[in-house]
Amino acid sequence: MEGAGYVWAVAAGFNAAAAAVAAKLFSSLYIKYFMVICFNVTMWGCYVKSLKALSSLQATVTNFAMNFLSSGLAGFFLFEESLSSKWFAGAALIVLGVFVLSKSSSDDRKESSD
Repeated sequence: MEGAGYVWAVAAGFNAAAAAVAAKLFSSLYIKYFMVICFNVTMWGCYVKSLKALSSLQATVTNFAMNFLSSGLAGFFLFEESLSSKWFAGAALIVLGVFVLSKSSSDDRKESSD
């Protein structure tokens, strides 16, 4: 069940980043707002589903990490923005932090259920 929660949290982060990309990508104001609203509604739906399987800490940090990574990579690939070595170092630390937090949160759950 926990694995599905992470899938939902990752989907939420990806949709949050997609909303930001849509805001930059579309020139028509109506299409832009429509896409941003659709991606944000989808993001909240995915986030709420992730909260049903994960702790709020796990869901939030996973969502944030995916949003950060996909926004940065979308900027690089779609908008030709440069990514410095500091960005990659920060991204690696964020991913490492997500793993540490999710591991410690899983361990806390196991100890409290014993």
